Amino acid sequence: MAATIRDVAKLAGVSVATVSRVMNRKGYVNSETEKKVKKAMKQLQFEPNHVARGLAGKQTKTIALILPDITNPFFPGLARGVEDVAKQNGFTVILCNSDDLGVKERAYIEVLKQKYVDGIIFATHNLLPEDIERMEEFGIPFVVLDRAPMTGSGCIIRVNNFGGAKAAVQHLIDVGCKKIAHVYGPQELITARERLAGYEEAAKAYPWYTPTLLAPGYFTLEGGLKAVEELLGRHPDIDGIFAGNDLMAVGVLKGLYKKGISVPDQVAVCGFDGVNLSEITQPELSTVAQPIYQMGELAADKLIERINHSSSQREVIELDVSLIVRESTKKCR
Repeated sequence: MAATIRDVAKLAGVSVATVSRVMNRKGYVNSETEKKVKKAMKQLQFEPNHVARGLAGKQTKTIALILPDITNPFFPGLARGVEDVAKQNGFTVILCNSDDLGVKERAYIEVLKQKYVDGIIFATHNLLPEDIERMEEFGIPFVVLDRAPMTGSGCIIRVNNFGGAKAAVQHLIDVGCKKIAHVYGPQELITARERLAGYEEAAKAYPWYTPTLLAPGYFTLEGGLKAVEELLGRHPDIDGIFAGNDLMAVGVLKGLYKKGISVPDQVAVCGFDGVNLSEITQPELSTVAQPIYQMGELAADKLIERINHSSSQREVIELDVSLIVRESTKKCR
């Protein structure tokens, strides 16, 4: 079996990113480290991709944005932010929809690599360490949105999910709720886990808290609808619901309406994300808003910065969220 960049890094005692810098002649590597890497490459008879190396330093003025589901109302605003900044800098954006499937995402990486895109923005949750190593091997700069800190040389842009969830629960308490449930998203996603943890941190201080106040909603409208039925079946006296995203919150509103339960007088509802959909529900939805458009702008800015200046340093940026109070939590005390 042919040696890989990972084998070279292990033998030389350096990171995959360092081997990539030596291969592509991009970024600073001290002479001693460079000698170790080249010695390891020779010892392992490692053959780097000469086409990729030949293109080092050249640009196609094209970046890619990989999304999990373009129909989710969270992503159009994000994509618009990316596109606007890209256009200002003379870049074209290729939009890829992965359907939240890791296999499809990896297929996109391979296609984009062959097309020699200058960089990739990932708004998905399926990026594996080997995917990162593959991009580093080919010298492809990348930015990842809303993921937990990872290894590798990329830039991570995320929001304070934990603090935002705590703020949502505290707001429901402040408007008079005495028993608050949580509709949570898929727990394989760090965003859903952090929002669940934020809810629990705020709720566990009160005697009404019980794990049976939790129900899965899968980050979908249908999931929120089903979660309401499940929660009210167990706790008909619930008077507040925090949903882990706005789509689930809309499902919650629909479920409560079908049961003839008044929002917010009988049950107050708060979501998370701040998508445009939250402004056109009846009643309008209170939500913890992410700076969606600005996240897209920042992602494109950081990617283009890495493309132009060959940066290989890992960077984690956390943005604040803000509570937007609307009709769905304005309870009549």
